Amino acid sequence: MIRSLPTPRKPIKLDVSLAIVNIVLLLILFFLATGQLLNPPTGDVELSESEDLPLEALPSPILIVNDNGTWDLDGEPVAPDLLAVALSEQEDDAILHVLISRDAPASSLLAVMNNPGTSDIELRLVTLRTPRDRP
Repeated sequence: MIRSLPTPRKPIKLDVSLAIVNIVLLLILFFLATGQLLNPPTGDVELSESEDLPLEALPSPILIVNDNGTWDLDGEPVAPDLLAVALSEQEDDAILHVLISRDAPASSLLAVMNNPGTSDIELRLVTLRTPRDRP
């Protein structure tokens, strides 16, 4: 009687992809958690801001949108519907600089952009450097 040996079984290969996915997810959660701890929200910190600027230091023509909704063009009050007349005295290729508070509602800036007087003129936002912005 001849007996044959049993056929050798193939060794079982472990699938490590599930372990790798778990490690990656744990690392992501770790970095998210430690990032929140190292960078706490700064909701109660008040940043310094310039209140008064000499008009000579600002570019010209400049439209200053005040917090109360009034507009000043180069230091002179101007009504929004008369802005086109006031800008007609400027050069043809002049750039209108707009200075607006960072806390102002977006509708104030949109009112400047949608004004008929600014339709044919290039607008640039003017920002103020605060002490934390300086190198």
